[in-house]
Amino acid sequence: MAREAHDSDRILSAASQSLTVQRAGGRRKAVSKSIGQRSADIKIKHWMAKLKRIVLSIGAIVIAAMVAGLVLDGIGFIGVMVTLLAMIAAVVALATFPRIKAPTRADLQKGLSKGDVRQLVGNTEMWLEHQRPALPPPAVDVVDRLGVQLDALGLQLETVDQSHPAAREVRKLVGEHLPEMVDSYRKVPAHLRNEQRGGASPDEQVTQGLEKISLEIDSVTRQLADGALDDLAIKHRYLDYRYGGTEQLAGANESPAPAKEIE
Repeated sequence: MAREAHDSDRILSAASQSLTVQRAGGRRKAVSKSIGQRSADIKIKHWMAKLKRIVLSIGAIVIAAMVAGLVLDGIGFIGVMVTLLAMIAAVVALATFPRIKAPTRADLQKGLSKGDVRQLVGNTEMWLEHQRPALPPPAVDVVDRLGVQLDALGLQLETVDQSHPAAREVRKLVGEHLPEMVDSYRKVPAHLRNEQRGGASPDEQVTQGLEKISLEIDSVTRQLADGALDDLAIKHRYLDYRYGGTEQLAGANESPAPAKEIE
């Protein structure tokens, strides 16, 4: 009886999660949506390359049809239809293939060793996007938040010495600890992910783990921002010393009051 009740609770929990996902637009929407600007840039670059190939292929087909028409003194209705079908086939084929390739764990590790921050952040965002369908809805919400945080962190790391302790730590956090935790969760069979083990279910554990990574990224971002804030404060104090405070500047800009005429 107890086991039947447990199974019923598990089925109801799974159904509730499925309903939440469907209300959010389904798993397909979760895959297609970009969680950050860097992953969106990668997709835009991929589609721009596709568009370039499509334009070149259509141009080549048109030129080939024109040459054939000059040589054969016209290609006729059949030739026009063949040209049109060739253009349609080229557009469909090149718009479908090649598909954008999801980064692998090896790609993330390569980004760690090469020190390419922009590529590392973009690959991590792309990798996380492809993991979302396997994650519980609360964890998906954290992943969406991580995308925004990774964008901000990537901008900071581009201007920071890569040997900075905070930079090294975040590379390890993003390129190693984060994917390891998600991979460990995905290895758990789906029917066991709602079962309590050690005080928390795998669904809860992966969500809590992602929350901790989100907090750590926010902490590192603030640490890296301290230097920029200090520089800004120093420049502000220098300007106050060199040109005076805002009150003095405002007073200097005011026109002197006209003198009263002596009657």
